[in-house]
Amino acid sequence: MMGMAREQRLAEVFVEVADSLIDDFDVLDLLQRLSARCVELLDVSAAGIMLADVHGELQIMAASDEHTRLLELFALQHEQGPCVECYRSGEPRSNIDLTDPEVTATWPRFAARAKETGYVRTHAIPLRLRRRVVGALNLFQASPHSLGESDIALAQALADVATIAILQQRTLEQSHVENSQLQHALDSRILVEQVKGILAERWGTTTDEAFAVFRSYARSRQLRLSDLARRIIEGDYDTSSLVGSSSEEASGTV
Repeated sequence: MMGMAREQRLAEVFVEVADSLIDDFDVLDLLQRLSARCVELLDVSAAGIMLADVHGELQIMAASDEHTRLLELFALQHEQGPCVECYRSGEPRSNIDLTDPEVTATWPRFAARAKETGYVRTHAIPLRLRRRVVGALNLFQASPHSLGESDIALAQALADVATIAILQQRTLEQSHVENSQLQHALDSRILVEQVKGILAERWGTTTDEAFAVFRSYARSRQLRLSDLARRIIEGDYDTSSLVGSSSEEASGTV
């Protein structure tokens, strides 16, 4: 996406996000859309947003796609990888060459899995507001070209929007509220992961396909992902009604 077309699309994305930041918005769905927008606006193959839990360990919150290999790659960053260092330092790590022997030596399991998944370059952008760092945005490329300064700046802007969405400025100075919000978001992701497995097994599909149908159904009926997931897990929702989502929605359109 080049020139005026990208500038116009970028403006639309920020308006879309601003419209989403109402009192009772679905933070999981918003982060999911932001990760997809990173792939759309930047020349990258995949993106994910990670948040630190109360123990300071990064957990995956949203990914541009939900394929198991990509999610496993994010999960590896519990232990090692650029997101861990980015989160701890609060500084971006950009244009990391995953074929570089020094990188491979620094993060052996992460670099090896990334290359197996088809990625040769990665970037980690902090989710921060002032001095607070709550997570990281991770970008992956299947091609070896470098991202320029303007692309990295745009990635940081999208990460900043994600941070504001998570924390909501009016509660930033209330640490107990902030911790509660972060933990609620993490708990919500766990519920969604559980329901993906339940639906995939029930329908005989992949978890990626099950998530696409589940998410499109929730959005079309203005239901929070976590609320719908909880009702399904508790057996309080007829999941056969979810299958009626349109093919366009189920394809993962955001």
